[in-house]
Amino acid sequence: MPKQEKITLNKYGRMRLKYLKEHKKAEYIIMLMDGTLNTHLKEIQEAAQTRVEQIIDQLKGKIDLTEDIKNTDVLYWIGTMNEIKNQAEEIVFNELIYI
Repeated sequence: MPKQEKITLNKYGRMRLKYLKEHKKAEYIIMLMDGTLNTHLKEIQEAAQTRVEQIIDQLKGKIDLTEDIKNTDVLYWIGTMNEIKNQAEEIVFNELIYI
C-alpha cells in the first residue's frame, strides 16, 4: 500500500469515513489500497466546513439575525443560531457526506 499523508479529521471527515466503511465498502477499500483515502477525506471535510459556513451566512441574512439581536436577546440569538447550524449541517450531510 502506498504511504498516505497524515491528517487530522474533523467531525465531517470522521462521518464520511464511517459512512464509507459501513455503506460503501468497495469504494473504501479501493481508496485505501490506492492511497487516496486520506486525500479524499481531507477534501470532503474542507468542502463540508466551507459549505456549512456559507449556508449559515445565507440563512442568517434571510432572517436578518444581527449582532444587535445578540446583544439584546442572547437566548433568542443562541436558539436561532443552533437551528441555523443544524439546518446547514443537514444540507451538507446530504450533499457531501452521505453520497
